[in-house]
Amino acid sequence: MTTSGRRRAEADDEYTEYVRSRMVQWRRTAYLMCGDWDRGDDILQRVLTELYRSWARARQADHLDALVRTMLVRRLIDERRLRWARVRFGAALPDVSRAFADPTDRVTVVGALRQVPPRQRAVLVLRYFQDLSVEETARAMGCSTGTVKSQTAKGLATLRTLLTPTLTAN
Repeated sequence: MTTSGRRRAEADDEYTEYVRSRMVQWRRTAYLMCGDWDRGDDILQRVLTELYRSWARARQADHLDALVRTMLVRRLIDERRLRWARVRFGAALPDVSRAFADPTDRVTVVGALRQVPPRQRAVLVLRYFQDLSVEETARAMGCSTGTVKSQTAKGLATLRTLLTPTLTAN
């Protein structure tokens, strides 16, 4: 094997290991942002293809996780903007890997999250499911910290409105 072939194989192995170590988290983020496992997987696949094509440059980034998260968020927002028709054949099942005290709480919260407008949903997912700071969320979404704060407040208010009848009934 030539030196360049060996370097390419090493880069491919590095890429594969990097993706494998973060795939569950990225997949969950994509699902929470778009509310559909299949659509989330399609978007994530496009992001990973784009990452692979630019891996030589991307792997040198100081904050590779932040770069990929930004790529994912922007692709999800772009896809939402470009989508002119939506066909729903049935409700998607939520991921049950994270435990809530009561499993129905998870279904309720994820269902309510789907009803939150896309940018507010993206902010809520990044802030509360990905544990990003206001500044990190702003960088990932390409907006100001003020926008992140206002979208967070609006998103939480929407969630409260959606969840209050359910929570008071229980």
